[in-house]
Amino acid sequence: MGGDAAFVWGSYGVFALFIVWNLLQPMRERRRLLRLLKARRVRDEARNSSINTAYGGE
Repeated sequence: MGGDAAFVWGSYGVFALFIVWNLLQPMRERRRLLRLLKARRVRDEARNSSINTAYGGE
């Protein structure tokens, strides 16, 4: 490659890392959001349950 091998293979490596990041990051973000929504739902259900109990609800 005329002395450009390090640059070419380095570019391929950076590109490969970029592709892997673009594949994994949305999955990680989705997992994080699902955990957040589940925690929020549990918290809201607990809050609603304690409110109903305090006011003689179900």
